[in-house]
Amino acid sequence: MTPAVPELATDLRSLLLFLFVTVGLGGGAAALAGRAIAATWRPWWDVVKYMVLLAVAVRFVQFSLSQSQFLSLPAYLIDAAVCLIAGLISFRLKRVQQMVTSYGWINRRAGPLRWRRQN
Repeated sequence: MTPAVPELATDLRSLLLFLFVTVGLGGGAAALAGRAIAATWRPWWDVVKYMVLLAVAVRFVQFSLSQSQFLSLPAYLIDAAVCLIAGLISFRLKRVQQMVTSYGWINRRAGPLRWRRQN
């Protein structure tokens, strides 16, 4: 059975909307927020707190643009997961850069997401 053209167009539209709003806008905002939180030397759990709030904003934009359900737990969890992943990776990248540049005499880069003490 092949899907009808309107169903396929609706699925494609919802996928593009998800990629633009959740991954593009939400993930981009989460990456900027994660980097800003790390730049002010705050702990990683602050990223989690702010990403929970950012996921509500992303859910609202999805609701506004596509008339989808605002209070949908599965959709919120997906939005929150995308925001958390982008925020935490960005936080870690910035923290590694800080530790290597600010404390270069004691730390060296051990990969994009790690540093280690110099011997």
